[in-house]
Amino acid sequence: MTKPTEPVRWGILATGDIAHTFATDLALVDDAVLHAVGSRSHASARAFIDQHDDLPQGTQPGGARAYGSYDDLLADDEVDAIYVATPHGRHYDDVRACFAAGKAVLCEKALTLHAGDARALVDEARERGLFFAEAMWMRTNPNVRRIREMVREGACGEPRQVRADLGFVAPTDKARLWDPELGASALLDIGIYPLTFAYLMLGAPDDVAAAAVLSDRGVDLSGGATLTYAGGAVASLSWTQVAWSDSRASIAGDGGRIEVPARMHHPERFEHARYWESDTIALDVRGAGYAHEILEVDRCLREGLTESPLLPLDETVEILELMDRILDDVGAARPAASRRGDG
Repeated sequence: MTKPTEPVRWGILATGDIAHTFATDLALVDDAVLHAVGSRSHASARAFIDQHDDLPQGTQPGGARAYGSYDDLLADDEVDAIYVATPHGRHYDDVRACFAAGKAVLCEKALTLHAGDARALVDEARERGLFFAEAMWMRTNPNVRRIREMVREGACGEPRQVRADLGFVAPTDKARLWDPELGASALLDIGIYPLTFAYLMLGAPDDVAAAAVLSDRGVDLSGGATLTYAGGAVASLSWTQVAWSDSRASIAGDGGRIEVPARMHHPERFEHARYWESDTIALDVRGAGYAHEILEVDRCLREGLTESPLLPLDETVEILELMDRILDDVGAARPAASRRGDG
């Protein structure tokens, strides 16, 4: 993998809502530019670029380049990194196409619909020597990073309990959230955040018990899981796409507690309580929070790294393996894996 020139030139693959949020935060990152956008039509790509006219756009006259196909975007030799913003049911094929074009990739979560597919992508990125990461932006949030540091430093004593919840009411006009053939799953879409939070604080569990409510088409709409650990810790997690839940999180131990307000996956502050004392801690979050994952990818590219320590690929696969187990245990409907592998 060659190191990018300055600034890092980003290409965005797909033009949905999350791509707009990413582009808005890209404008807040020094030495990064929107170089090109690929969509299924040139008009859609051009309209996307025009909506972000405040964003530093490319290094060529006329601003960012609009491409009417994903293939045309990937054929642009001047793109340093691709942000894959398609629905997760497309990720396996879209990321492989990026790799074939020799591109560094930041791919939206969930990385794939099955852990075996994710492992196959990780293996291919490593074989090709290309940067690759899942866009789990929560991991790069300054407050989440500080919470993890404090837990490791003993701010709660020995951590014994993690609670994390995330929920919203999904719009009925977004088929990807309701159609099992498109990979619809409240766990894959939002339950991944509470699961990742538990991994950040406690590591991989020794056992898991889960339950879910399924739609008439077999999509998990709401669910919960209890993760248990040999050292005595327990994580109680919940997620839903049919209710506005409290979306909070906490870590408790024999020496104190950390409380994370809603919404727990992109907190702007948190509380550290021990006995009768309590402090509010608030680290600056840039934009919507996506800027921090952009900064991390840019840093890795400039340093010639193919993996980010903040977005570890092996742990991404481990969490997908856990989600595979939960979805299988609750009997959720799932599309076939592209390449199941050993996952």
